[in-house]
Amino acid sequence: MTVIAPASISPRRVVPAHIERPEYVDRPAPTPYDGPEVKDADTIERMRVAGRLAAQALQLVGEHVAPGVTTDELDRVGHEFLCDHGAYPSTLGYRGFPKSLCTSVNEVICHGIPDSRVVEDGDIVNVDITAFLGGVHGDTNATFLAGEVDEESRLLVERTEEALRRAIKAVRPGRRLNVLGRVIESYAKRFGYGVVRDFTGHGIGTAFHSGLIVPHYDSPHYDDMIEPGMTFTIEPMLTLGTHEWDMWPDDWTVVTKDKSRSAQFEHTLLVTDSGAEVLTLP
Repeated sequence: MTVIAPASISPRRVVPAHIERPEYVDRPAPTPYDGPEVKDADTIERMRVAGRLAAQALQLVGEHVAPGVTTDELDRVGHEFLCDHGAYPSTLGYRGFPKSLCTSVNEVICHGIPDSRVVEDGDIVNVDITAFLGGVHGDTNATFLAGEVDEESRLLVERTEEALRRAIKAVRPGRRLNVLGRVIESYAKRFGYGVVRDFTGHGIGTAFHSGLIVPHYDSPHYDDMIEPGMTFTIEPMLTLGTHEWDMWPDDWTVVTKDKSRSAQFEHTLLVTDSGAEVLTLP
């Protein structure tokens, strides 16, 4: 299999002037979030709207994943859908990120920048898209199969989605966040998969990343108590080989150190009195 290499990046896409921007756009970093992790009813309702739109955008972009499409074209599809629905693509201008979604192909773990590379038959393509609408973010991603994908890669994708499902089922008020990582890692270990540690789920709401960390591996740290009204993402990244990674010179694209394939799925969740509501369903 060919190793993914950087390709040319098209000019930044324009967001219509009437669409509200997050405060961090074109600033070096976002303002640190100091608000609550437990959200009020109004914020939650707005997050339902943003989450649903992000899910619809992801579904649409996923329908375009096929051999012959460029990842930049996938970015165009997602960008135009969000803008047409009055939302800002949260990644655009976040800490300098130049595109409206992330496309992470094959050995790219996360934060791949859409470019002129053409998707090939047999690729697996993770699309990560976030909608900023009504002053809040809805963040989701999924890994899509392009053409005829080998069995090992197909199973990796299926099982990564299953790992996310199991972690969502484990969300309960009174438990610790690191329980979710234990659930994911114990499932992944059955198949000998690597579990990426350095890129995690996160608190989300009016802030894209609130500072709350949701680990995907068994860790004694990150043991915040899960409470009703909390909103956060779970987004496991599983690999066919090592969990160790390298960063491209663009300071965004993260690839597995051994160039083994990686898959990822993500939902934004609301903690309820009895479990979790998935906010990023179409």
